[in-house]
Amino acid sequence: MDELVSRFGGVFTALITPFKDGEVDTVAYDALVERQLEAGVAGLVPVGTTGEAATLADDEADALIARTVRLAGGRALVMAGAGANDTKKTVEKVKRAEAAGADAVLIVTPYYNKPTQAGLIAHYSMAAASTSLPVMLYSVPGRCGVEIAPETCAVLMEKHANIIGIKEAGGSASRVTQLRAACGDQFIIHSGDDGLTLPFLSLGAIGVTSVVANVAPREMVQLVEAWKRGDTARALKLHELISELTDSMFIESNPGPVKAALALANLAGPEMRLPMVPVSADNRERLSAVLGRFTSASAAFQEMR
Repeated sequence: MDELVSRFGGVFTALITPFKDGEVDTVAYDALVERQLEAGVAGLVPVGTTGEAATLADDEADALIARTVRLAGGRALVMAGAGANDTKKTVEKVKRAEAAGADAVLIVTPYYNKPTQAGLIAHYSMAAASTSLPVMLYSVPGRCGVEIAPETCAVLMEKHANIIGIKEAGGSASRVTQLRAACGDQFIIHSGDDGLTLPFLSLGAIGVTSVVANVAPREMVQLVEAWKRGDTARALKLHELISELTDSMFIESNPGPVKAALALANLAGPEMRLPMVPVSADNRERLSAVLGRFTSASAAFQEMR
């Protein structure tokens, strides 16, 4: 288990899927992935919520997972998004992710259906039984309308050895303590909210599945690494450095703002697939100002090292 924990510790980037004229922009995607790897991220998460998985065709998702595995070349763990609001489709996605070479799968709670906790146990049990890969649960009630109870996590962990942790995006740091009380300290917890990364780490989480790392991978990695080596003062400074940028990533629905920020930095285009549309002109202007302040502050911070 210690080896498994070490593989899941650190920053996992919830990768965007760049588009150009309606198609996946593989040139921008490859550059984005390489930038993450150069920054030292521990993991890459293709075809998740931030990757607009809901509007990707199966063959597009398969190709992106396989491409990410190839680009990573063992330098980072690849945890593929594999969730749907239909258990049969989720199982199919899990199997396809495994066939594409993913190291692990991230499975979001079924959205819109709002299953009971018994339904979640049945859903995740069927998904976990279909694969030998490590399974990370994903609780994001703000997008899905249902939260995975800590006791449900404990049941699933007991029933399935490959259910190893959770991406917790409910917006409350107290959930870390509740999850550890129910599941023990071997249950891997990732912050699913960038702004709560430091509080989560202080309470026992070991990593973050990050949206803002698309824009600021170096700073996110530095934050987690500072915490891990006991440099809490530096970790706090990095948290404060990233704070405004992190908040700006959610001024509209994800991944609109992060795509806008990447476009402003000339790293990828802002194009999205309907029903998602690029951020408004006012918010794009706001993001530009935030990105400018962050870039200047980060440069000054790095010079102080």
